[in-house]
Amino acid sequence: MSLLPNFTELRNLYYLEMGSLYALDFDGVLCDSCGESSISALKAAKVKWPELFTGVEPETEDWILDNMRTVRPVVETGYENLLLARLLLELKKPMIQKSSVVPGLTVERILENWSKLKPVIMMEWGESGEELVELFGKVRDEWLEHDLSGWIGANRSDS
Repeated sequence: MSLLPNFTELRNLYYLEMGSLYALDFDGVLCDSCGESSISALKAAKVKWPELFTGVEPETEDWILDNMRTVRPVVETGYENLLLARLLLELKKPMIQKSSVVPGLTVERILENWSKLKPVIMMEWGESGEELVELFGKVRDEWLEHDLSGWIGANRSDS
């Protein structure tokens, strides 16, 4: 058990004490969290969809993580990384395709059409943003608690 509170606890405590919380996003300025958020998404995707991710080869995982960096510009909220990890898996492994958007899809087309693809796959996969946000946060918090140096190492320093 960690003695450090998780982000949600800190936010709630701060809000109770101060009344407002202002968050500044320095991703890409102080550090590059693309690696960390991609790995967190892959870990969370394995929890969310074990039937799809069980037995996936390390080479396929590496391919997914490499392409997560490419599609990162479309991510507005962290949980979208889970959707992208699954979509990339379906793209790489045609035999597990569950989404109607995958045939003919490329990484470049994901970049061009993410705002149209996202609602379709969320509906087809029966997902809610709230559940994915909660899972993504939980997986990150557990990673921080159990492997702080690994989590820090996945965030590249830009200094």
